[in-house]
Amino acid sequence: MREFIVEADGGSRGNPGPAGYGAVVSDAATGETLREAAEYIGVATNNVAEYRGLLAGLRAAHELDPGATVHVRMDSKLVVEQMSGRWKIKHPDMKPLAADAARIFPPGRVTYEWIPRERNKHADRLANEAMDAGARGEQWSASTSTAELDTGAGAGAGAGAVAPSGPPGDAAAGAARVREALATGRAASLGGAPVGDGADAGSAKADDGVRAGRADADARTPKADADAGAPKAGADLGAAETDADAPTAEADSDAHAPEADADHRAAKTGADAPTDTDTDTDTDTDTATDTDMDTATAAAKADADARAAKAVATPGWAPADMGAPATFVLLRHGETPLTPQKRFSGSGGTDPSLSDIGRDQAERAAALLARRGTIQAIVSSPLARTRETAGIIAARLGLDVSVDDGLRETDFGAWEGLTFAEVRERHPDDLNAWLASPDAEPTGGGESFAATATRIAATRDKLIAAYTGRTVLLVTHVTPIKTLVRLALGAPPESLFRMELSAASLSVVAYYADGNASLRLLNDTSHLR
Repeated sequence: MREFIVEADGGSRGNPGPAGYGAVVSDAATGETLREAAEYIGVATNNVAEYRGLLAGLRAAHELDPGATVHVRMDSKLVVEQMSGRWKIKHPDMKPLAADAARIFPPGRVTYEWIPRERNKHADRLANEAMDAGARGEQWSASTSTAELDTGAGAGAGAGAVAPSGPPGDAAAGAARVREALATGRAASLGGAPVGDGADAGSAKADDGVRAGRADADARTPKADADAGAPKAGADLGAAETDADAPTAEADSDAHAPEADADHRAAKTGADAPTDTDTDTDTDTDTATDTDMDTATAAAKADADARAAKAVATPGWAPADMGAPATFVLLRHGETPLTPQKRFSGSGGTDPSLSDIGRDQAERAAALLARRGTIQAIVSSPLARTRETAGIIAARLGLDVSVDDGLRETDFGAWEGLTFAEVRERHPDDLNAWLASPDAEPTGGGESFAATATRIAATRDKLIAAYTGRTVLLVTHVTPIKTLVRLALGAPPESLFRMELSAASLSVVAYYADGNASLRLLNDTSHLR
């Protein structure tokens, strides 16, 4: 069952006075904006406008999926308490509106939460756009709305996002520049077609004020590469992924390769030691960037960013008749005893089970997925750590677990059970070759990353066919998840060494009927904190 977040607001300039509402529907699993609604409603009170916003949001959610569950967030304490049944509805203008809202979804499928106004900026901005349009004698138009861009919404279930900055190749900084570029392009084209306007057309009815939301997650994630190019060699990319499942593979912890290894990787373009740490360092290390660009350079870059953003976002703005995608929620298994030891642990080693910490991580992931209620099937790698993780989640969700051998981890040959430093000491030439080429195999006849990619691509295609239009949880390992992400983005093999993937982290990739893919989430560990 899908879960939506509805954020709604309304306002009146005079109370009563010229009034309007705004509403946003987002995907609870990914935070992606799915629909926006706004309308100028003439003279009304604040409370009536707020109820009208609630109605519009619930109706938009119902159009997307009548069988979904909905969590409503509003900064109106009155509406939240009345719709929750804790306060009586006395005002004659609000009684029919509340009754209409209660009939859209069956009882028990809609929950309500009060949030501060600063967390409701997207809907508030839409309401103000609607009132501004009314003051001009017009109705709100999706084609000229900048609410989502202005508030930085769409990346976290409606929470406003602070525009980050960072070094070249930093995904968060690239995402900020996408939003800035799109905003620049839209502002410059208010007299004509806005950036990405072709995606809005046909996705929603213009006459009812509802439009299909821009799939910002699609634009923001791949934008990092288009925006800044490859990271500089040695720029904090050498955290050794040694530990549990190997470089790019299951390196479960926070280990960094020795300085000599980092220097070696810096000398090799794209040959950074794989890394997988249990901390979320990638999300907290942004630094200032592009602050010293002169005006001409900035203008040229903004134009290039706008073109790149439009290009990478287009697949996510598929026509309405594309149908629901096959959505893979990718869960890396919880920690094993090898994880804190930073040892290679692929499919050719001792096949360890979860540690106590790993089982707790699996329980936390299960609790999150149960709250979201979006998982319809579970498929696991055949290895013990993934099957145990999947079993914990299946018990919580009331689902069975299917096993697919194609989701197993890479076989690291003679490196199984060793740390990165031990491999460097015992097999330096083989390790250097492996870091430099996806076709190189680990010592002793292990599996190359190229061979792994071929296996994962075949497994992906089989699962897409089996789960078209459904959301399936794949419980697997570092290399399979990173490979699915790499293939979705069309990124080169060396990108495997440039992704962080923690134990029990969640990532999401959606696959559409036209063959396009959309990376919606990467290395989410919020449920573990």
